[in-house]
Amino acid sequence: MAGRIEDYAIIGDLQTAALVHRNGSIDWLCLPRFDSGACFAALLGGEDHGFWQLAPTGHNATPRRQYVKDSLVLETEWETPSGTVRVTDFMPQRDHRPDVVRIVEGLSGRVQMHGQLRLRFDYGSVVPWVRRVDGTRVAVAGPDSVWFGVEGDVHTYGEDFTTHSEFTVGKGDKVAFVMSWHPSHEPRPKLIHPYKALEQSLKGWRKWADRCSYDGPWRDEVVRSLITLKALTYAPTGGIVAAATTSLPEEIGGVRNWDYRFCWLRDSTLTLSALLASGYTREASEWRDWLLRAVAGDPADLQIMYGLAGERRLPEMLLPWLPGYEDSSPVRIGNAAVEQLQLDVYGEVMDSLYLARTAGMPIKKHAWNFQRSLMDFLESNWRDPDEGLWEIRGPRRHFTHSKVMAWVAADRAVRTVEAVPELKGDLDKWRAMRDEVHREVCEKGYDPERNTFTQYYGSAELDAATLLIPQVGFLPADDPRVVGTVDAVRRELEHGGFVRRYSTGMGADESVDGLPGDEGAFLACSFWLADALAETGRNDEAVEVFERLLSLRNDVGLLAEEWDPAAGRQLGNFPQAFSHVGLVNTAMRLARSAKGDTTEADVTIRG
Repeated sequence: MAGRIEDYAIIGDLQTAALVHRNGSIDWLCLPRFDSGACFAALLGGEDHGFWQLAPTGHNATPRRQYVKDSLVLETEWETPSGTVRVTDFMPQRDHRPDVVRIVEGLSGRVQMHGQLRLRFDYGSVVPWVRRVDGTRVAVAGPDSVWFGVEGDVHTYGEDFTTHSEFTVGKGDKVAFVMSWHPSHEPRPKLIHPYKALEQSLKGWRKWADRCSYDGPWRDEVVRSLITLKALTYAPTGGIVAAATTSLPEEIGGVRNWDYRFCWLRDSTLTLSALLASGYTREASEWRDWLLRAVAGDPADLQIMYGLAGERRLPEMLLPWLPGYEDSSPVRIGNAAVEQLQLDVYGEVMDSLYLARTAGMPIKKHAWNFQRSLMDFLESNWRDPDEGLWEIRGPRRHFTHSKVMAWVAADRAVRTVEAVPELKGDLDKWRAMRDEVHREVCEKGYDPERNTFTQYYGSAELDAATLLIPQVGFLPADDPRVVGTVDAVRRELEHGGFVRRYSTGMGADESVDGLPGDEGAFLACSFWLADALAETGRNDEAVEVFERLLSLRNDVGLLAEEWDPAAGRQLGNFPQAFSHVGLVNTAMRLARSAKGDTTEADVTIRG
């Protein structure tokens, strides 16, 4: 059975990632990409669905673990009655193929170790054929091939379709394991040198972390979150996945289980802001270029998410042989929300490209032509209802946030032409659209009796996305309607000191999204609350919320999507890019607020 979500750490090679439990078991790994089938899927089932554990024999004490400073190299140490041992786990940044390296080192005394490698391809459904080849084991099934080699004095044997390893390490002894995937039709790969790979990995990560330009409060927390965002990047294209996992539940035992191994347009502006503000202009440029390639085409076909390389078809399927994390079923791969209409994405694309331009990225003429086409479509369609930011699987509505983002699209189009006259556009039409959207939202999306913006026109429900109204520049932070919205969201969506996305109710008939069950506090929205409090002049309260959010990170600094205040545990897919983007942006905003400094970074975020 998998452990708590916060019991896991991530290692990765910028094309895929593995989750390592504190007990030394790798319980999740998709090869060769984030969105490929998993060869270790115990996270969503049990040991029969694939895992790889290295740990002291018969020792159940909780180990200590940490990342080597400014890296994605994980160290786990066990103190046993007979001695102390360390396991170092990492995935070298990829040249040709994915590798997982695990190095066992004796620190004191003598420790008996045991390893179990149980490969199960295609999300735990396929048992490979394993054979020995010149002292190395190879597992093959269909298109997948994994080679497993050991450097050191280790006895390995096969039993119950599992490769077992037995060995003892004394002080100074080292044993290295290397697991390499490659297509089964290709020749045998040459296994990498584990110790050279470790040296190169540490050097590469530290060099990358040194590029961080942020030097304010909470720097260590910011750098760890930036490293996590880098780990969720698909390097060949620059796309950033929402999370490394699928189907980790928003409610234990519930049905709100989605596949997050794709790239959402929803995240684009906030991700660009975090990267640019921390000095990672190259990564921001790669993300911008991914965005342009992904959305190219007919503006009417703009999707809310795309695959790692901009793929459009992400069909949703159920995996009935997996019982789900703590029996939270169904387990899904793919995401049917890709078929939804979400008008907010037009504003997010326009805002992202506006932010890129104001940050000094070169203007691409073809990009502006596409943006004009986006505006032509939006000008004719912004009045339509949609499914909204949160991918609600229910009837289409006139979501307030969607309309605000339509205003953002028009506003950024106007601002772009005003700042760069050589970029032609119909300013009169865009200004008129901007004014019309603004009037309608203030009339239909605002409840004057409660002094708050609501989730959708005519609704009494609230939505934490309305906290972004001052950030995008729709209204100034000192507007009474903004202050009232912040207070209402904080009061009515409060959940254990944090905030929900919206009111879910406790059953399908009561739930705004038509799905049974509940969910935890949404961490990205809780970071938005801290931002909104700072913007409305309540810096001390903002810092209090932010530091409370920091306390939710696990022992290696990682956050999932949500938090269950009652059970005191993380929920949802992990680690979650949206949560870590929120951490970075809020830390920087609070640092500026503390100095009384409104910089250009603030202006571009708010518009």
